[in-house]
Amino acid sequence: MADSYSFSNCFVTKTREEEEENARSLQRYKNLVSNLPKGEASAAFEDFICLYQGFWFADVHCQGVLAVQDHFKARSTDVIIATNPKSGATWIKALVFAIVNRSKYPIYNHPLLSQNPHGLVPFMEISLYNNRIPDLEILPSARILATHISYTSLPQSMIDSGSRIVYITRNPKDAFVSYWHFKNKMRTVLSKPPLNFMEEFEQFCMGVSHFGPFWDHALSYWKASLERPQHVLFIKYEDLHADPVLHLKRIAQFVGCPFSSEEEKEGMVDEILKLCSFETLSNLKVNKTGKITGAPFPNEAFFRKGQVGDGTNHLTSEMIERLDQITEEKCHGYGLIM
Repeated sequence: MADSYSFSNCFVTKTREEEEENARSLQRYKNLVSNLPKGEASAAFEDFICLYQGFWFADVHCQGVLAVQDHFKARSTDVIIATNPKSGATWIKALVFAIVNRSKYPIYNHPLLSQNPHGLVPFMEISLYNNRIPDLEILPSARILATHISYTSLPQSMIDSGSRIVYITRNPKDAFVSYWHFKNKMRTVLSKPPLNFMEEFEQFCMGVSHFGPFWDHALSYWKASLERPQHVLFIKYEDLHADPVLHLKRIAQFVGCPFSSEEEKEGMVDEILKLCSFETLSNLKVNKTGKITGAPFPNEAFFRKGQVGDGTNHLTSEMIERLDQITEEKCHGYGLIM
């Protein structure tokens, strides 16, 4: 297997003054979050979630958002993967990592064969800035990082630098059902009772969901993709599923790593798609028995079905109609079909 790909170098020992400054910043974030409006929890771990800049976060993740906004310094070469929860993040992380690093790692000896995509491309506010402040300047370009933060709350340096942002969204019916299953898996690990399906549905419809409202999140990136198409690529999970070759090439072109005609003739596109497929990743030992670094959650929780349209198998006709109506009302006039 390829050498372990790690972000551990970003957490090198700091001077006493730096440690004290970071501690003050982290305490300030905790104080700020403690005073934010609260709602009933709609995630796996906490009792309440908080409202910040129009979106709902777990307390600890909101602290991470504040830290990212204050400390992250973007580069023009950065590739940022942005998503709503359970909207194709695992797949798109694997694809982008494989595209950008294809000259470094042969397919037969690839980090994706021994590491989960979320370890290779961590969420900044959840993993990297989780009650700590990393030194991401240590990382060579091109850095590939991920976020669930809405476009309107991204750090200003990400906008000003011209970082390339790949956003993936999903039909809200599938996203809701997938996230409900995911949260209950997490709660099982934590010995917590399962969440009530109808109560979760009501919260989701009202926009009170982890990193939600779901529709506002997608629209923030949709609008940005129309205004700044050279910097924001908007992809639908369903489109990627229907024509993976076309969209893999789109992504590669967008991030500045287009496939050469030689690579296409040699089957590189198909090799990457096979490596990153649900079938390949879900059957790897690391994704069957491994755990997320620094958390008790199993990697297998990130792999359920990887299908399009499964949400309708779990929703009543009334629930489907309600979600469709909300989607139509939210997206009306913007040209976005979800």
